[in-house]
Amino acid sequence: MTDAGTGRPKRQLVLASASPARRGLLTAAGVEPTVEPSHVDEDAVERAASDQDLSIPQLAQLLAEVKRDDVAARLARAGSDSLVVGCDSILAWQGLALGKPGSAQAALDRLAKMQGTSGVLHTGHAVTDLATGRCVGRSCSTRVDFAPMSTAEIEAYVRTGEPLNVAGSFTLDGLSSPFIAGIEGDPSNVIGLSLPLLRELLRELGVDWLSVVSYS
Repeated sequence: MTDAGTGRPKRQLVLASASPARRGLLTAAGVEPTVEPSHVDEDAVERAASDQDLSIPQLAQLLAEVKRDDVAARLARAGSDSLVVGCDSILAWQGLALGKPGSAQAALDRLAKMQGTSGVLHTGHAVTDLATGRCVGRSCSTRVDFAPMSTAEIEAYVRTGEPLNVAGSFTLDGLSSPFIAGIEGDPSNVIGLSLPLLRELLRELGVDWLSVVSYS
């Protein structure tokens, strides 16, 4: 497909994730992704990888690649030549790998311990160009400083339900943003997808960023 105004070949980007935050990041940057969530059982992948002694960034990268590969295989069978992007985020905090909390009580306990401390949010990124079969990927890390929170603030935040669906029980672009004292690194990575890194990965595949945005 070619843009009628510029003559530049256009590429469709497929996001292998149901995350509204990741989709929102892409949309705000001018990318109009197709969303095709993966069918990967993340817990099963983590159990299978438990004997590999992976670091937290490596685990996030593995999960991103498995999600990408699941969706890419489906689309390849359908004859697609899209760009498939998989991501996964894990918070490293005091030696622990924290994904989604799973329950309100777990979120309460976690936030009570995390408030006033720091952690590092690792997001794995994996991209496949179905037109060529080439794959690239790597993880991105951003330090996050959590502000002190009162018990009432923690309880009120957990009641919103937001922390149940995000890695580390917080998000930079949502209701928890007032409780994040600062970050060191790429802010979009904390939200779930590093836009600068995605641009670099596409460039490694020989894909111009302007071929995936709507404004070029």
